[in-house]
Amino acid sequence: MTIIKICGIKTLTDALAAIDAGADYLGFNFYPKGVRFIEKEACAEITSVLKREYPHIKLVGVFVNSSVDEMKDIMKTCSLDLAQLHGDETVEILNTLDGKAFKAFRGIPERIDGFARSESPAFLLDAAVKGVYGGSGVTADWEGAAELAKKYPLLLAGGLTPENVAAAIRRVKPWGVDVASGVESAPSRKDAGKMSEFVKAVRVAESK
Repeated sequence: MTIIKICGIKTLTDALAAIDAGADYLGFNFYPKGVRFIEKEACAEITSVLKREYPHIKLVGVFVNSSVDEMKDIMKTCSLDLAQLHGDETVEILNTLDGKAFKAFRGIPERIDGFARSESPAFLLDAAVKGVYGGSGVTADWEGAAELAKKYPLLLAGGLTPENVAAAIRRVKPWGVDVASGVESAPSRKDAGKMSEFVKAVRVAESK
């Protein structure tokens, strides 16, 4: 079954709607310059409810060039399961997070060595957009992603929508898909209908 991650959650209402739609993973963005940025305290309020009511849902913190101490503090405070490193982090930084972090690549990476974790997801593949750390709405290189997906359980991001996610799954065959802007009614505001449509499209693609 393809894992579905809905990223850029900012309210408990959106988190619950995403879970109701069928999301497996929820992402919270801690990049201060991002439109989906959430404060640590606000996130902790949301995740405390989710951990109690929906312990099976995986919670992911999205970081861009944050210090290791800051990431560990936020992960502990917000009860996060994983850290998604979306900046220019090194293998060394990845390894300091005790197997609880995975790298996000913007574009097809020249080298994977050391970055691919043994657990799923091995890493995330996003579109390459200059100066933008994710959430751009631009589709990734599906051809390149398909080649990598033969070797690694990767999480595919980049411009996915209810309309194109089925084609992406058929072409790439990823371990999971990650969506942010594609299920929003406005920047950082999730649309319950679009989230449901997205999940349905994924499940239909799997059944064919």
